[in-house]
This record gives sequence, structure tokens and C-alpha cells, in this order.
Amino acid sequence: MKCLFAIRLFLLVSSACLCAKITPSIALSVSVCDYGAMGDGYTDDSQAFLKAWEDVCDASDQVTSTLLIPNGKTFMLQPIQFKGPCNPTTLIVKVEGTIVAPKSIEEWQWPNDDDDKDIWVQFSQINGLFIQGGGQFDGQGSPWWKYKGDKASYRPTALNFHRCENLNLMDLTHINSPKNHISINMCNGSYISNLHIIAPEDSPNTDGIDISESTNIIILNSTMETGDDCVAINGGTSFVNISNVYCGPGHGISIGSLGKNGAYDEVEEIHVQNCTFTGTTNGARIKTWVGGRGYARKITFEDIILVDTKNPVIINQQYEDHHFINNNDGKAVEVSDITYRNISGTSSSEDVINLSCDVNIGCNGIVMENINITSDSSGNEVYASCTKAEGSSYSCIPTLSCLSS
Repeated sequence: MKCLFAIRLFLLVSSACLCAKITPSIALSVSVCDYGAMGDGYTDDSQAFLKAWEDVCDASDQVTSTLLIPNGKTFMLQPIQFKGPCNPTTLIVKVEGTIVAPKSIEEWQWPNDDDDKDIWVQFSQINGLFIQGGGQFDGQGSPWWKYKGDKASYRPTALNFHRCENLNLMDLTHINSPKNHISINMCNGSYISNLHIIAPEDSPNTDGIDISESTNIIILNSTMETGDDCVAINGGTSFVNISNVYCGPGHGISIGSLGKNGAYDEVEEIHVQNCTFTGTTNGARIKTWVGGRGYARKITFEDIILVDTKNPVIINQQYEDHHFINNNDGKAVEVSDITYRNISGTSSSEDVINLSCDVNIGCNGIVMENINITSDSSGNEVYASCTKAEGSSYSCIPTLSCLSS
């Protein structure tokens, strides 16, 4: 272990009957600069980061370990994996400076043993991980955005968390990912707050946060300005609370897409509240593929403000998969127990509520309550449309004649 770190030892001493009990609490902090990181924005600092990571990860389980990325410096990293499990029950990555990806596609260097060449920075199998500090991740994604069609799959995710229990991600800026900015996969118990995610409106697939196969996720007090979904909730995900998120530009907050290529997907217990959509393509969206399996249920969008939102409320249970469109067996991802409550503001389109449900199984248990959506152009009429949707509506503008009142 390197000697260039600081150790603080606090001893709590209590005495009774001339006996003393001592409980140590030790904090270990190392800086990547102590391991040779240059922080000039050009030199590859990956190995220095990995060496520093090894020491904080291998520290005693009695230690709170901190990996410091200091302020005032810019560290260039090649695709890199920070792997656990680690000994400390609490491990802090304090990002005060800036971390950047290679500037051009040609400069990216993938590890020889890396089969999944689709992630820039990954944290895997780490419990009690905190990433915070007010710094910035810059994916330098613009060269990747030109990839279209099949080549679009080559674009890497910027920051990925895989099998991380009790993850905390706070007080960071994340810009210009080649693809989605943050991916949460197979994580239980994540607290995400005070993030600012930025990418141009026309940057493809630059989702803010993608969540899959995860549970007990909280996302709070964040601003997301992207070229795709601000938050996308994918299969295997449950018990997600999203609150006080400002979204725009982007494609709104989406459940799905689910059931692609006939897949079985489950999503339930999702609560989105106190969010604002400004200039977004969609607002509250649920999207499932034709021929899929599973369910999306017990989902609530409430206390939502719309500003010039194109598709404020949309369920698309018939998203076309040309392989399955004429070959499915009449089944689909079931959509049920969906509540929209206290949604108000303006839309840039006429069809402000569009419930396009599967022609065979439909959507069930749709509740619309206290909806007031008007046109962003004075005098223009707006309307709601439904296909195979069953449920109820109360105090809604426009009126949903397809639902019982």
C-alpha cells in the first residue's frame, strides 16, 4: 500500500470502574495524484486510478475509504473497470475535478480481455459506494453520434453501475456521453440526487439515467437536458421513486421500451412526482413492443408541469417490432393500474393524451384525475385519443370520452 495517504484515528474512550473501552474509527483517504495521475487532460491516467482503487478497495473493513479526484485538474481515462467486492463497508469516490474520455474514437483503447466494449467507466459488485464531490464526467461523445443504423450499437455508455448495493450518486455534472450517460443494472438500494446531465437535443440515445433489473431506486432534485429519455425504466425494475426532476430537452420519463424481440419484462411500483417537462418530445410515457411478454403495472405520474411538451401523456402498447408484428400469438406486455394525477400545462401538439393499447388485451385500470393540458398556441384545440383503454377519468381537460367518468 502506498504511504502517501492520510489516516485519521479517532478513539472514543469511556471509563467505568477504572476500566476503559476503546472503539476505533479509521478513515483512509488517497489521491489519484499520489499514484502518478497527471491530470493534464491528455495523459492516460487509467493505471494511476486503478492502483489507487486497489488500495482503497483492499483497505480494512473497519475503514471508511476515500478515493480523491482533486479539483482543478482534468483526468483522461480509457475504458476502465473499478471492480469489487471491496473490504470497507463505506467507499467514497470524491470527484472534485473533471474526468474525460478520449477525444476521438480512434484514441479509445479497449482492454484485451473486455468482451463488452460498450462502457467507458464501470463500477461493479461494490457495496456502500458513494460517488460525489461536485466534479464532472465528460464523455466527449460527439464523434460517436455520427454512427447510424447498426453502427449505433457501437456507441458506449459513459458510466455504468452493475451489482452495486446501497449506491449513492450525488452532486455531479455529466455531459456529452457517447450513448446513455448513466446505467443502473442489477443494483438494489440506490440514492441519486443533485445531478446535472447535459447533451445536445439532437444527440442520439443520450439518455440521462437508464435503470434495468434493479429495485429500491430514488432519484431526486436533478436537471436532465438530453437527446433522449431523461430517465428510462427497463425490465426487471421495481420500487422506483422519481421526484423534483427537471427534464428538457429530451424524450421525457419513460417506462420501457419493454418486450423487444419477444422478451419477457416486468416493471412495477414506479412513482414519478413533482417533475417538469419543458420542450420535450414526450412527457409521461409507457412503451411496449408488439409480441412482448410480462407486465408494466402500479405506475403513478402525479404533480407534473408541462411546458411546450409534444406528447404529454402517451401509452404505446403497439410499438412495432417487424419480426413479431405478423407472427405474435395475440399476447403483449400487460399494462395495468396506471394513474395520472394533477398534470397541467401546455403542449405543442393537438393529441395531448394518446392511449394506444394492444388490440387484443388492451390497457386496464387507467385513472386520469385532475388533468388540464392546453395548447401552447392561443386558440388551438387539443384532444385525447384512446384505443382499447379501460379505466376512469375525473376533472380532465381535454375530456377522455373513451374512459368512464
